[in-house]
Amino acid sequence: MFAKVSSLGLFGMNAFHVDVEIDISRGNPQFDIVGLPDTVVRESRERIRAALRSCSINFPVASVMVNLAPADTKKSGSVHDMAIFMAVIRAMRMIDSPLDGCSFIGEISLNGDIRRINGVLPMVMLAREKGIKSVFVPAENASEASVIDGIDIYAVNNAEELIRHFRNEELLEPVEHYIPPETAYDEILDFADVRGQQSAKKALEIAAAGGHNALLIGSPGSGKSMLSKRMSSILPPLTFEEALETTKIHSVSGLLTPEMPIITKRPFRSPHHTISSAGLAGGGTIPHPGEVSLAHNGLLFLDELAEFDRRTLEILRQPLEDRRVTIARSSGTVTYPCTIMLIGAMNPCPCGYFGHPKRKCTCSGKKVSAYLSKISGPLLDRFDLHIEVAPVEFEDLSSKAKEESSAEIRKRVVAARKLQNERFSGTPITCNALITPDRLQELCPMDEAAEALMKNVFDRLGLSARAYDRILKVARTIADLDSSEVIRKQHVAAAAQYRSLDRKYWSGNE
Repeated sequence: MFAKVSSLGLFGMNAFHVDVEIDISRGNPQFDIVGLPDTVVRESRERIRAALRSCSINFPVASVMVNLAPADTKKSGSVHDMAIFMAVIRAMRMIDSPLDGCSFIGEISLNGDIRRINGVLPMVMLAREKGIKSVFVPAENASEASVIDGIDIYAVNNAEELIRHFRNEELLEPVEHYIPPETAYDEILDFADVRGQQSAKKALEIAAAGGHNALLIGSPGSGKSMLSKRMSSILPPLTFEEALETTKIHSVSGLLTPEMPIITKRPFRSPHHTISSAGLAGGGTIPHPGEVSLAHNGLLFLDELAEFDRRTLEILRQPLEDRRVTIARSSGTVTYPCTIMLIGAMNPCPCGYFGHPKRKCTCSGKKVSAYLSKISGPLLDRFDLHIEVAPVEFEDLSSKAKEESSAEIRKRVVAARKLQNERFSGTPITCNALITPDRLQELCPMDEAAEALMKNVFDRLGLSARAYDRILKVARTIADLDSSEVIRKQHVAAAAQYRSLDRKYWSGNE
């Protein structure tokens, strides 16, 4: 007796189609699974035996051979349990309904319950591309799967529901397509809570408008973390395409819930400085996304930047340029996207008061140099804006004046992004920070005065080619906020002032 059932597999973020083929024939009673299964897949034999007993079905006393095709692709996890179960049922002639156009993904427990799995979203997206009409998923994953339109999603709680459905005894109904709500900013921290720091707020507005990386440096208590944690409140809302890309990564990581089946707000990730390299960039025996990928299309905030292990920070250099992380293992190579805004915050020295206008630094020159050298020149060069956060004055703290809210700042950010969307229409570029070098001169036109000032800045500061590009991109964003298509002298001057901290603090330390 032969049967074939469709399933789906996952390696990294890449879903692939799997045909579960089963042959039940006379011979010594045995149950084998072939097709490059890992240990978890092979263990499904015991789960399926027990699940059949829970449904009052005796496992066939025969030679049972299951092949997971294509046989040369590694199969991992418990995702194929439901498909193998259905293949056994079909081969035993317990159901007669055709399974063509149906695919099954989910883990089956010993009592027949169907348990949730990770990575349902990319698998359902592939199923739609392959022309599969119906996908049966665990009930806990149904909301996540229903985000994809144009395919029927069936939520399954236990194995008996599957059997009754295909016997036409009690039909399951497709889950309604999930329509994500509009982005709400009500529960996010607001810039109106921050007293003073107008120059830092303006710099972060520029960073949000152009998707630029920013480094905040200042003494303890100046408001670096407070400002950074409010960045989410001024970022533009995700497009549906961006939301799907981001949700796929969170789906693979198992971070979605039935209440939040799709990411509607730009991610804000803030790992502790003790994080490992694999935790930050991704990795492991079975490759998994790191914090830099979980922040895709959002913001990665590294507080106390100089306290991170230097080798861990250096791993960020290539992902920040390539906008993706590639993890190579013997079983294959996985690539995770990581188009992020990187916001770093740090003190200027171990005691925190180097360069403070009123408090004396207690660190020796050697300690200050050693502390700052934890941030290498190449990594520092990848920050578009260097922002010095000055100590808050008493007048600002005691002022009764109302500070500008995040909603007001966000309006200007969204208007600037709208100009960028029109400019980059039909290209993969989504914001000024992502302008490629080959299109930089075309998309960042300067008038004569701006060009002269840029030349003077380049020669006087001894900028690298990367720093030149980043100043020009920041100037492009400042011009967008000023509703100017041409970059003018004042825009270049404003952008150049955000590249001065490396000269003040790092000069002679590298």
